[in-house]
Amino acid sequence: MDANPTHDRRPWGEFRVLADTPGFKVKRIDVNPGQRLSYQRHEKRREHWLVVEGRARVTLDGREVELGPGQSIDIPVRAWHRIQCTSAEPLVFIEVQTGSYFGEDDIERQSDDYGRAGSK
Repeated sequence: MDANPTHDRRPWGEFRVLADTPGFKVKRIDVNPGQRLSYQRHEKRREHWLVVEGRARVTLDGREVELGPGQSIDIPVRAWHRIQCTSAEPLVFIEVQTGSYFGEDDIERQSDDYGRAGSK
């Protein structure tokens, strides 16, 4: 585990890498109220999301699921997915990635509120 976690700001909020190993990666992701991540999928990893603060609307292969603190969802490899903050306060969730590759370039976007659709 890295003593200085990686931190990155995005148009929707920010994330911090809490652990990055050959077998898994763990992130803390903060989504600002009303914002959402791109509708995306990954070729080489699956994800598990656990909401710790706020409320979320998750779209998974076209199906919507509402989540609150303590609730979680599994995102299979190649499943289209996105998460949106639906609460007045920021959404905070923990993302655990497992698979063969965890790079940020393993993202295929179908749609994006910030002009990044189609990028990989």
